[in-house]
Amino acid sequence: MLARDLAERAGRLLLDLRSRGGDPDVLRKSGDRLSHEFLAAELAAHRPADAVLSEEGVDDKARLAADRVWIVDPLDGTREFGEEGRTDWAVHVALWERDAVGGTGGLAAGAVALPAQGEVLSTAAPPEPRTDGNTPLRLVVSRSRAPQLVRDVAERIGAELVPCGSAGAKVGTVLSGQTDAYLHAGGFYEWDTAAPVAVATAAGYYASRIDGSDLVYNRANPLMPDILVCRPAIAGRLLEAIREAAHAI
Repeated sequence: MLARDLAERAGRLLLDLRSRGGDPDVLRKSGDRLSHEFLAAELAAHRPADAVLSEEGVDDKARLAADRVWIVDPLDGTREFGEEGRTDWAVHVALWERDAVGGTGGLAAGAVALPAQGEVLSTAAPPEPRTDGNTPLRLVVSRSRAPQLVRDVAERIGAELVPCGSAGAKVGTVLSGQTDAYLHAGGFYEWDTAAPVAVATAAGYYASRIDGSDLVYNRANPLMPDILVCRPAIAGRLLEAIREAAHAI
């Protein structure tokens, strides 16, 4: 699958760049640019008729009329990439396709490369869904800016908070069983979540906005305010806790 191949190859380029060391800020900027240029060139070569929405590229609104749009984050977790020893950064490559009927669309494929962990999560071979969980529940959150709503939800259900870097790495902890849910309400963009959501839903996990509404991609404004990814068995419990916490604010 092209998404998996590109994410994996971009990850190898980033590992090679990182191995050379250097000033962290320069390394971060170089990583963003290197991965973006690689992915843009490969997609232009292999899928020239498709549109691309990339964090590091110009947002060409022609994508809104396209039938196929690649949504990519060349380096998710740029801060972590620049810190020696950190493994919680990723490369996201997802494909959005317009449905043949109705003019709506959805995620058709995706891959999340976790290069420093030696792993690629992909819709081509999604992980087996888990039925068991942690006791108490564990919620994976941002290391630097866990929203108050998430803290309030954790307190209501007696959950532990587990800090992690990129969105792709966070969803990876849910799929691996290290955590039970990824809840974020601090705002981000489509490229932060498209590939992780594609992989998670292909593996049978629940994914939605924090009010339970559908996650919608390839919109005019790529801002995505919030997200919930978890095991289906605990989705109802988490959504109820979110509603209660939100009303209490």
